[in-house]
Amino acid sequence: MYVPGTLNDVEHVMINVGTGYYVEKNVEDGKDFFKRKIEFLTKQIEKIQPTLQEKYAMKQAVVEVMNMKLQQLHSQQTSQTGTTTKA
Repeated sequence: MYVPGTLNDVEHVMINVGTGYYVEKNVEDGKDFFKRKIEFLTKQIEKIQPTLQEKYAMKQAVVEVMNMKLQQLHSQQTSQTGTTTKA
Protein backbone atom coordinates (compact mmCIF):
# COMPACT_ATOMS: atom_id res chain seq x y z
CA MET A 1 0.00 0.00 0.00
CA TYR A 2 1.38 3.39 -0.94
CA VAL A 3 0.62 6.48 1.11
CA PRO A 4 2.09 9.78 -0.03
CA GLY A 5 3.62 11.97 2.64
CA THR A 6 6.30 14.48 3.53
CA LEU A 7 9.04 14.33 6.13
CA ASN A 8 9.40 17.14 8.62
CA ASP A 9 12.84 15.99 9.79
CA VAL A 10 15.15 14.30 7.29
CA GLU A 11 18.14 14.39 9.65
CA HIS A 12 16.82 11.87 12.21
CA VAL A 13 15.32 8.38 12.09
CA MET A 14 13.45 6.23 14.60
CA ILE A 15 15.01 2.79 15.05
CA ASN A 16 13.22 -0.18 16.59
CA VAL A 17 15.80 -1.67 18.97
CA GLY A 18 13.51 -4.48 20.12
CA THR A 19 10.70 -5.30 22.54
CA GLY A 20 8.77 -2.21 21.51
CA TYR A 21 11.54 0.30 22.21
CA TYR A 22 12.51 2.93 19.67
CA VAL A 23 15.55 5.19 19.62
CA GLU A 24 15.92 8.42 17.71
CA LYS A 25 19.27 8.68 15.94
CA ASN A 26 20.71 10.84 13.23
CA VAL A 27 20.91 9.22 9.79
CA GLU A 28 24.62 8.33 10.02
CA ASP A 29 24.20 6.69 13.43
CA GLY A 30 21.19 4.82 12.06
CA LYS A 31 23.23 3.49 9.14
CA ASP A 32 26.00 2.47 11.55
CA PHE A 33 23.48 0.71 13.81
CA PHE A 34 22.12 -1.38 10.96
CA LYS A 35 25.58 -2.11 9.58
CA ARG A 36 26.59 -3.52 12.98
CA LYS A 37 23.32 -5.44 13.23
CA ILE A 38 23.88 -7.03 9.81
CA GLU A 39 27.44 -8.00 10.78
CA PHE A 40 26.20 -9.52 14.06
CA LEU A 41 23.46 -11.52 12.34
CA THR A 42 25.84 -12.72 9.63
CA LYS A 43 28.27 -14.00 12.28
CA GLN A 44 25.44 -15.75 14.13
CA ILE A 45 24.27 -17.44 10.92
CA GLU A 46 27.82 -18.58 10.17
CA LYS A 47 28.14 -19.90 13.72
CA ILE A 48 24.98 -22.03 13.64
CA GLN A 49 25.30 -23.22 10.03
CA PRO A 50 27.44 -26.32 10.88
CA THR A 51 25.03 -27.33 13.64
CA LEU A 52 22.10 -26.92 11.28
CA GLN A 53 23.76 -29.14 8.69
CA GLU A 54 24.53 -31.75 11.35
CA LYS A 55 20.94 -31.75 12.61
CA TYR A 56 19.65 -32.06 9.04
CA ALA A 57 21.91 -35.08 8.43
CA MET A 58 20.65 -36.69 11.67
CA LYS A 59 17.06 -36.09 10.61
CA GLN A 60 17.72 -37.68 7.23
CA ALA A 61 19.25 -40.74 8.93
CA VAL A 62 16.23 -41.10 11.23
CA VAL A 63 13.83 -40.80 8.30
CA GLU A 64 15.79 -43.44 6.39
CA VAL A 65 15.68 -45.86 9.34
CA MET A 66 11.97 -45.23 9.82
CA ASN A 67 11.31 -45.95 6.15
CA MET A 68 13.27 -49.21 6.37
CA LYS A 69 11.30 -50.25 9.46
CA LEU A 70 8.01 -49.40 7.76
CA GLN A 71 8.98 -51.45 4.71
CA GLN A 72 9.90 -54.39 6.95
CA LEU A 73 6.63 -54.10 8.83
CA HIS A 74 4.67 -53.87 5.60
CA SER A 75 6.41 -56.93 4.12
CA GLN A 76 5.81 -58.90 7.36
CA GLN A 77 2.13 -58.00 7.33
CA THR A 78 1.87 -58.93 3.67
CA SER A 79 3.57 -62.29 4.22
CA GLN A 80 1.41 -63.03 7.29
CA THR A 81 -1.75 -62.11 5.41
CA GLY A 82 -0.65 -64.28 2.49
CA THR A 83 -0.01 -67.34 4.69
CA THR A 84 -3.26 -67.04 6.66
CA THR A 85 -5.42 -66.82 3.54
CA LYS A 86 -3.75 -69.90 1.98
CA ALA A 87 -4.45 -72.11 5.00
